[in-house]
Amino acid sequence: MTLETGFVASDEAEVILSAKQSSDDRTVEGALRPDSLDEFVGQERVREQLGLVLRAAQLGSRSADHILLSGPPGLGKTTLAMIVAAELGMPIRITSGPAITHAGDLASILTSLQDGEVLFIDEIHRLARPAEEMLYMAMEDYRVDVVVGKGPGATAIPLDLPAFTLVGATTRAGLLPGPLRDRFGFTAHMDYYDVDDLTQIAQRSALLLDVSIDNEAASEIASRSRGTPRIVNRLLRRVRDFAQVHGSVDSSEKPVVAVDVARQALALFDVDELGLDRLDTSVLEALVKNFNGGPVGLNTVAVAVGEEPETVETVVEPFLVRIGLMMRTPRGRVATPAAWQKLDLEPPTT
Repeated sequence: MTLETGFVASDEAEVILSAKQSSDDRTVEGALRPDSLDEFVGQERVREQLGLVLRAAQLGSRSADHILLSGPPGLGKTTLAMIVAAELGMPIRITSGPAITHAGDLASILTSLQDGEVLFIDEIHRLARPAEEMLYMAMEDYRVDVVVGKGPGATAIPLDLPAFTLVGATTRAGLLPGPLRDRFGFTAHMDYYDVDDLTQIAQRSALLLDVSIDNEAASEIASRSRGTPRIVNRLLRRVRDFAQVHGSVDSSEKPVVAVDVARQALALFDVDELGLDRLDTSVLEALVKNFNGGPVGLNTVAVAVGEEPETVETVVEPFLVRIGLMMRTPRGRVATPAAWQKLDLEPPTT
């Protein structure tokens, strides 16, 4: 709705501002991505192995083997895919498994590839089955069969494809069928980052964002980032905003982030020392205070905190389980003694 004065109604304005903020965040996130394996921080083993694969392809003047990257969200799978293309000096085509709903969608992408081009499919485990089966032949023989017509008169027309490198990314490698997984020449699993690596990432990103940050402040942000570079960069941007608004800037208006500024900003955004945010704490408190530590079902916990079960299961629980505050059992979710301690409560005696 638009008012007669020409101003945008408040609810619509909020939507526009939210969309603009999301666009700005994506632009900044892209600018913070490293451009080469040398600039990529962490995942040393993966970097070493991937560098060998790419260097061998360059020396042999051939396209690189197909590459599968697996691991939790935010660890740099998309960034590595872009680095693969940059290291090979080839263009990259980016799509995702859910976007390819029919075999025809995939055929259209494959037949438009250039020789040596990199095709990146994010969430590749969510490919439609017909497209997945077409991908088998494309990866192995660089060929697809396009079916023209229907019924007895249908004809399969074989089309040759240029040599290309497929980079697949997945957060759930166990859902990939064996025949697809076996066609990747190189597979790598990406692990969570340690605080030292995340501190380096925070310092590098601060330099690119024109933020002055000391080692202690960078380490403070890194320690609350759940082992995930994407979260480091997001928290750093919010700390930068806090420094700008509250006057923690130098003579050239450059934000200055000391450890006390970082702690105040993170407290404002409800990110505690362990990296728990408001939703994590709500789930933990519901489990402990409302249900005496469990066991309790996922749907019940989700209703208690006013969130969808899928959000609680995919966003909150993995981190709580990883840091030892929650257990998943056949009977339901259970709070560990550490969870009671975290909330300054005494666990029930058995």
